Amino acid sequence: MSVHRLKVGMAGLGRVGKIHVINLLHHTPRAELVAAFSPDPAEIAWGRQNLEPYGVTLYDNYDRMLEHPGLAAVAIGTATSVHAEQTIKAIDRDLHVLCEKPLSTDIEVCKAVVQKAKTKPHLKVMCGFSRRFDESYREVHDKITQGLIGRPSIIRSQTCDKFDPSGFYVAYAAWSGGVFVDMSVHDIDLTLWFFGDDSVPKSISAHGITAVQPELKKYNDYDNAVGIVEFHNGKIAYYYCSRMMAHGQEDTTEVIGTEGKLSVNTNPQRNFVNFYHSGGITREVPSNFIGRFGAAFVKEANEFTAACLDNTPLPIKLTNAVKAVEIGAYLQEALVTGKQIHFDELGRRIEKPML
Repeated sequence: MSVHRLKVGMAGLGRVGKIHVINLLHHTPRAELVAAFSPDPAEIAWGRQNLEPYGVTLYDNYDRMLEHPGLAAVAIGTATSVHAEQTIKAIDRDLHVLCEKPLSTDIEVCKAVVQKAKTKPHLKVMCGFSRRFDESYREVHDKITQGLIGRPSIIRSQTCDKFDPSGFYVAYAAWSGGVFVDMSVHDIDLTLWFFGDDSVPKSISAHGITAVQPELKKYNDYDNAVGIVEFHNGKIAYYYCSRMMAHGQEDTTEVIGTEGKLSVNTNPQRNFVNFYHSGGITREVPSNFIGRFGAAFVKEANEFTAACLDNTPLPIKLTNAVKAVEIGAYLQEALVTGKQIHFDELGRRIEKPML
């Protein structure tokens, strides 16, 4: 058996970047984390304590990290605003890329990344949508493929974060692209997976409120929003995203078919423990997305590594990452303008007369 390992560099050591480096260091046997980059001195200090003891070289300059000897792949977990630029630079250096979602909040920039990747077809370039690697969602996809619920027709899916009073999400809204691009993009990606990559929107509408963080209004964003996407293939997706859950993370999905229904996490809980006491029966739920999708991130790292080393197909098409952001951006536009957006069967936007 080959002992060859994929030499990987990590860009970004923030909240999501730390998830990736821990997985690459300790949970991805065929990968070797050899370098890490961050422009943040505090993150570099964290790296000195947690990465250098494992032989990881730290860089405060991304371009210099790309020149690290033997580097074969880069995982990108930096700010969304530089995802595309850093992905393109890595491709130009002939490196495989695993980039956190989204590639960009700008659709044209997303498309530019896809075009760049097409110039190097031998490279594996993947945008990480963690739910694609979750065992429960994979089972849902398998059951849909087997025809167990007939024709999937309606999806109700939500991404709901625990309320954070620190003001982090208000500051984050300045560049996140809005709640639909940042949060519901996961649910949109699931829709394309379950309904088919060729699903074309027919109409898009959305509404939102600022229930607990009115400061979001200065960024035209909301802490609660709902969106509806009607597709030309006679299917509908309903999305709910929220940043005010009091109890913890609650990401759930239902797929309703002509002969049955599949649901994921509609009764969320952190583990299988229920606490029976004089006030009733209670259970804990995850406090953040890692509590729910930690294992999926591990599987994502391992499957990306295997695809690079074995030259096997990636589990996600890069073009889907563009389409998910595009639908999310239209939902955000509908949310801000209050107007429904319409499309023809080729996906071209059309204006309907106002009666």
